[in-house]
Amino acid sequence: MGSFRMCMCFTRKFRVKEEEPPRDVKEAFEKYAEGGTQMTAEQLRRFLAELQGEKDGGGASVSDDAERIVEQVLQKRHHIAKLITKRTLSLEDFHHYLFSPDLNPPIRDQVHQDMTAPLSHYYIYTGHNSYLTGNQLSSDCSDVPIIKALKRGVRVVELDIWPNSTKDNVHVLHGRTLTTPVELIKCLKSIKEHAFSESPYPVIITLEDHLTADLQAKVALMLIQTFGEMLFYPETCCLKELPSPEELKYRIIISTKPPEEYLKDKTSNENGLDSHKSEEDLWGKEPSELTHEREDDDTSDSDTSEDNNNNNHGSFSSVEHDYKCLIAIHAGKPKGGLKDALKVELDKVRRLSLSEQALEKAAESHGTDIVRFTQKNILRVYPKGTRFNSSNYKPLVGWMHGAQMVAFNMQGYGRSLWLMHGMFRANGGCGYVKKPDFVMKADSDYQVFDPKAKLPVKKTLKVKVYMGDGWHLDFKQTHFDLYSPPDFYTRVGIAGVPADEIMKKTKKKEDDWTPVWEEEFTFPLTVPELALLRVEVHEYDMSEKDDFGGQTCLPVSELRQGIRAVPLFDRKGVKYNSVRLLMRFEFV
Repeated sequence: MGSFRMCMCFTRKFRVKEEEPPRDVKEAFEKYAEGGTQMTAEQLRRFLAELQGEKDGGGASVSDDAERIVEQVLQKRHHIAKLITKRTLSLEDFHHYLFSPDLNPPIRDQVHQDMTAPLSHYYIYTGHNSYLTGNQLSSDCSDVPIIKALKRGVRVVELDIWPNSTKDNVHVLHGRTLTTPVELIKCLKSIKEHAFSESPYPVIITLEDHLTADLQAKVALMLIQTFGEMLFYPETCCLKELPSPEELKYRIIISTKPPEEYLKDKTSNENGLDSHKSEEDLWGKEPSELTHEREDDDTSDSDTSEDNNNNNHGSFSSVEHDYKCLIAIHAGKPKGGLKDALKVELDKVRRLSLSEQALEKAAESHGTDIVRFTQKNILRVYPKGTRFNSSNYKPLVGWMHGAQMVAFNMQGYGRSLWLMHGMFRANGGCGYVKKPDFVMKADSDYQVFDPKAKLPVKKTLKVKVYMGDGWHLDFKQTHFDLYSPPDFYTRVGIAGVPADEIMKKTKKKEDDWTPVWEEEFTFPLTVPELALLRVEVHEYDMSEKDDFGGQTCLPVSELRQGIRAVPLFDRKGVKYNSVRLLMRFEFV
């Protein structure tokens, strides 16, 4: 019996159909166009004021906005706006406007918070080992990740400074690892050039300093020559109160441990070993090993970073005095346990650093002390040493306790970093976000905020996911499935205090490049001020792991009510050109 070969031919179904506007959009158009087929600017103004909750402010009225939107939509969609005498929108024009992230974004892009409070009143966008291109052990050190971070709005850059091999210059590298160094001067010049490209508010350089006194003097000279008038330092060598971001616009601030601390530590460290980067510290202690008695043993990135193997720190001299006076925010841990470290001093502000697991441990027994400390002083939280792949931790623990500098590996892509991106989309993306009032209240008769307390629901957010579009423009036709359009679903939920955290998802929409879900979700929030709305789109894959289709994170406190276009970002936080969702936000 002869054999035969059977050929199966698949036809690819890649049509992209134009989805009609969702029911809510049609109903809004019908209502505000008063049953007509065209919407005037005045009718659009009513829609903006009533359904979208827009108010006059910032020099522009809702009427002006409505006129401008009509002009822009007609210009974009019909290219003949100047020739059209009747300036009105059709249903399709109205839908196009609502689904355009440029014209109808979910949050505003202006700085709108009070910027005149002391620095300690703000969460500050903070990088960890800002010079590393990849992992913590063997990647290159470079000014490129520093530039990228500054362009994203990061305001705190960390530089780990060491003597070069000939001990006559200063290198930036991750000590005791195989990272290849970069010269400090190159990093400083790049900071100067790019510091204020995204935000006018101050850039803080945290130095993790492993230098001898003569090299500290060299660094002082470098800082003065590079930054000149941009460099902020106090007239007396120690700040009694932190200035505000407004006062410090376009200024560079140095924060590290003052040099005389090194001498004290050198005499107390009898075995002369480097207390910061021993092999054990490199990989980090296990959380189970951290006991209450040894909380302050957990070496912090800047507070115990002296290199006691150096042959000679020299005595405290005038050159060290110059270096010391350039340090505007002093870092360091006082002698004694954590309780002492968290004491608030009347005539002095300082910075304390704790690793993520030291903070978690401290939060168990000293939660309200940490909150009180951060009302006046700076707390920096950094990733534990075992995160050698540059992953990140959960930032909310730090923010709940008022920590201003929750330091992240900006190259450590993943959900934790997406939360960081989301938090600092607030306040126009300027890198400074005002802490909620409840973390800042310090009246004698007021109970300091206790992050462990059970709280009632303060606000409920309703989120409706209508539809998505743009994947067919930003992805290859075969990216998700070889032979059919993708099967998208959306995950939507909240990151915040533990009581508020939840994720839900829509049903999957099969074989559709422009999926329509029309599903609504309700999120009761006990601390809406710290809540972030998480949105992820995935493509269902029966045989393998679901494919990634985009994500975003948005501060709930900044969400604009009404129907909004929500742009999505890739895994690294880069915005897609076209991918977006149409969603509705409502507070009840």
